Amino acid sequence: MALLRGLLGAKKILSRSVTTTTPKGFLAVYVGEDMVQKKRYMVPVSYLNQPSFQALLSKSEEEFGFNHPMGGLTIPCPEDAFITVTSSLKGR
Repeated sequence: MALLRGLLGAKKILSRSVTTTTPKGFLAVYVGEDMVQKKRYMVPVSYLNQPSFQALLSKSEEEFGFNHPMGGLTIPCPEDAFITVTSSLKGR
């Protein structure tokens, strides 16, 4: 949950670093377990309120704190697990 507060408090940092390529209302995240190769996804900011997505954020906070190696929010989980979680959130 601290990561969520940190993300919301870092609005200016996010807007500077990803606004040019991230549509309004979305958040860019990097997903994968391999430190070298991660895939970039755009997720609606509304996902931040969903418990299943918050679980992914907690995992990210445990591993990286607020120092994300990709320069953006990094979620250290298998890509298929991320897709399963986010697919269940569509339409909410």
